[in-house]
Amino acid sequence: MKHRAAPSAPEPLDPRLVLGAYAVGAFPMADARTADHVHWVEPRQRAVLPLDGFHLSGSLRKTIASGRFRVTADQAFEPMIALCAEAAADRPDTWINAQIEQVFVELHRMGFAHSIEVWHDRELVGGLYGLALGRAFFGESMVSRARDASKVALGWLVARLRVGGFSLLDCQFMTPHLASLGAVEVSAARYSGLLADALAGVLGDAEGEGAGAGDFFALDRPASPVAAATESAPASGKVIAQLLGQTS
Repeated sequence: MKHRAAPSAPEPLDPRLVLGAYAVGAFPMADARTADHVHWVEPRQRAVLPLDGFHLSGSLRKTIASGRFRVTADQAFEPMIALCAEAAADRPDTWINAQIEQVFVELHRMGFAHSIEVWHDRELVGGLYGLALGRAFFGESMVSRARDASKVALGWLVARLRVGGFSLLDCQFMTPHLASLGAVEVSAARYSGLLADALAGVLGDAEGEGAGAGDFFALDRPASPVAAATESAPASGKVIAQLLGQTS
């Protein structure tokens, strides 16, 4: 009796290959959470959120300023990507398979992938994660398990990117949710120009970490607008709301 060979495990994604793909406008996606392989995507129309065009509604301003949520950065990256990968009632499946999750955990350890976490008390109720390269931030996925949690996370991300000297926030695909927050669609050609500008002068041996690259943690430094104003979470939310409102 012949035995059928067990299927081989999919090859892990190489972090440097992934960085190289983002640098030319492509990114990996899987067909489902349980999919064995990924494919590379380069949309003809790209959603981007201009950093001076974030739409801060009156109700969102109040939510951010109230301090109802505690917001952190890179304090729970692995739980954050796992939360984004979970199926939910409004999203029965996800494009984040094990390969993508694993390579982003490695990219986080290398200093390229980051997360914004939104907490209510001690519970992680929403947030987002993405990849920073040069002066570009590629938003990968965001999730909300409490009302407005993902909007709060995106607002804090925009403020962080502005303070850190970033020039491009790539949202990949347009959705009504992103459009309501200020995202716009651009052609592939226009996106290529924006990406080239965001990576100009910063790629090379440092793979996007050299002089001129955005500083994801500038907001946390003593000289930043938030840190200089206060160390308390509710008041920091007020400063974030003020910062976002300056150009909204």
